Amino acid sequence: MKQVWHDLLFMHWPMRAEQLRPLIPPELEIESYEGSAWVGVVPFRMSGIRAHGMPPVPGTSAFPELNVRTYVRTGGKPGVWFFSLDAANSFAVAAARHFFHLPYFRARMRTKRGPHGEIQYDSHRTHNGAPSADFRGSYRASNDSVFQAKPGSREYFFVERYCLYAATRGDVFCGEIDHPPWQLQRAEAKIEVDTMAAASGITLPASKPLLHFVRRQEVRVWLLTPTS
Repeated sequence: MKQVWHDLLFMHWPMRAEQLRPLIPPELEIESYEGSAWVGVVPFRMSGIRAHGMPPVPGTSAFPELNVRTYVRTGGKPGVWFFSLDAANSFAVAAARHFFHLPYFRARMRTKRGPHGEIQYDSHRTHNGAPSADFRGSYRASNDSVFQAKPGSREYFFVERYCLYAATRGDVFCGEIDHPPWQLQRAEAKIEVDTMAAASGITLPASKPLLHFVRRQEVRVWLLTPTS
């Protein structure tokens, strides 16, 4: 599957790994950087979603998405674990839950560019039976400088990961991901409401998050394969 991601904000907080351990399958090792596990809240917008070699399906190829994530590995392979993924497309939510075993939730979402170039983002979860989750705020790059994360850096730990992990019925799967190196910028944000992590049972620290912005990223995602 091919996708294009737009106007991403990476917000990251340090956490104690034991706070996250009950929420992640025991087969997956929680990775740490500088002695801490990390939780990310990532709002963005998707477009050009289509199966390889196929045209986009009208009405399902572009919508906002917002995920809550951490970083794990198994068999020496680092990847991303998602606590939740909210999306403004019911068909995409149903397909992702069925084929990728990911915790997708339907949400009413709106994103637009503000008068000063900032991204204004509003999300309210509407999925039946799911915990309430809301996000409202604005963000933008804080300068024009673009950089690629250096291996071994904190930014590299956050973004240069080439698989996602998912689980169902006690089995753990890996979905390979391919993309060019992330073109990062420092970011600034004004967050009015954010209960996304809390909806997954995660209490974020009171400290300010680390912020990074990405204007555009092309991504390819493969179907899941068992890890064992």
